[in-house]
Amino acid sequence: MAVIACGALAGAVRSTVARRGWDVELHTLSALLHDRPERIAPAVRRLAAALVDRGRKVAVVYADCGTYGALDAVVAELGLARLPGLHCYDLLAGPELVARLLAEEPGTYLLTDFLVGSFSRTVVAELGLDRHPELASDYFAHYRRVVWLSECPTPRLEAGAQSAAATMGLPLETVVVGRSRLEEALGELVGGQATFRR
Repeated sequence: MAVIACGALAGAVRSTVARRGWDVELHTLSALLHDRPERIAPAVRRLAAALVDRGRKVAVVYADCGTYGALDAVVAELGLARLPGLHCYDLLAGPELVARLLAEEPGTYLLTDFLVGSFSRTVVAELGLDRHPELASDYFAHYRRVVWLSECPTPRLEAGAQSAAATMGLPLETVVVGRSRLEEALGELVGGQATFRR
């Protein structure tokens, strides 16, 4: 089976596939596509169509990720399956916890292990804060806290989360969520038991 994975989930997918011994051919797309979510569905479609043309069974390891249904249209058109949920936060923490965190404090900036590890590249550099750090107060003015949805906490990631929160000038809270939800959803997907889900 060929799996098309978001770059933000690729590390978790790779380690899960290796540990479970699944026969999966992993293809990743850049996590920076999230900066322009309208490009996600066309990128998935191009890669998926090429893989299907080569006779591969394809699964899509993305949530909706801000495509507002465009990714679902591609998945339906090509007869594929994708992970459930609106975004990777749902996949890791569950939609109920994410909804509760945002209801408690709408000004919550969510981090995953990937975002913590890549913060200087995917956030600081992409927003130009490496060149204009004075813009941080404008970019993050409406946020009130950072919540790190920690999958596999390590001292290095904890230091990175603290540094990211400091860059934003916000307090950090950590919620250990693990990877069990993501792994279960992956198992259904690559096990051929997944159905098209919105």
